[in-house]
Amino acid sequence: MDCPTPKKPMTKTEMIVALAESTGLTKKDVVSLFDELAKLIGKELGEEGAGVCNISNLLRIKVVRKPATAERKGINPFTKEETVFKAKPAKNVVKLVPLRGLKELV
Repeated sequence: MDCPTPKKPMTKTEMIVALAESTGLTKKDVVSLFDELAKLIGKELGEEGAGVCNISNLLRIKVVRKPATAERKGINPFTKEETVFKAKPAKNVVKLVPLRGLKELV
C-alpha cells in the first residue's frame, strides 16, 4: 500500500496570488493589506495595546507573560544522572486560539 504524500502548505506568493484572483485586488494591494494587518496586530499586542487581538471570528492572538524559573536540580531522563537545569528569564509568549469561525471551516 502506498501512503499518499501530504499536500504542501501554500507559500506566501501562492497565497497572495490566490487572494488577488479571488478578490479582484492587485497583488500589490494584497501585500499592503498583509503589511498593515501585521502592523495592526503588533500594535494591539504591544505595550500600548490590550495584549489581545481578535481576527474576524477566526483567531484570537494574545500575549502571555511566562514567569522566570529558578535553577533547579533534577534527573536527566536519558542518562539517569543528576543534573542542574539552568534558570530561565521571564518572557512574553504569543498564543493563538482558534475561534468558532475557524473551527467550522475545518
